[in-house]
Amino acid sequence: MKTIPEKYYDLLKDETRAFLFLATTMKDGSPQVTPIWFNHDGEHILINSARGRVKDRNMRARPQVAFVIQDPSDPYRYLQIRGRVVEITEEGGLEHIKALAQKYTNKPWRGNGPDEVRVIYKILPERTDAH
Repeated sequence: MKTIPEKYYDLLKDETRAFLFLATTMKDGSPQVTPIWFNHDGEHILINSARGRVKDRNMRARPQVAFVIQDPSDPYRYLQIRGRVVEITEEGGLEHIKALAQKYTNKPWRGNGPDEVRVIYKILPERTDAH
C-alpha cells in the first residue's frame, strides 16, 4: 500500500478492528456515508455489502469513493483516503463477510436471509492524508 504511510499500517491490521467510514456519491451528487467492516490484500482495501443496497448501486455507477479509517484508541488519528473501486465480484463474497464478522465480532456471520447476495469491492487507494 504505497500510498499509505508505514506508521499507519497498524490501522489496517485485523487485530486493530478499525472501522472504515465509506463515502459514495448518490445519483443527484449528494454524499452517502456508511460505517463498514474492511480488510486489505496488500494493495486494495476490501469491503463487503449486499447486492442492491445504496452503496452497492452507488459504487457500480460511480466508482470514485472516499473513506476514513479511524484509530479506535485515538479518534484524532486517522487515514483519509480517496480512491476508486477497481473490481466488484460476488465470487467469495459470502466467505469474505464471514471472515469480517469473525474479525469484528468474534462470532459467526448470521446472514440476512437466503436471498441476500454478498459482494466484495476492491478499492485502489489513490490519495492519502494521514493525521
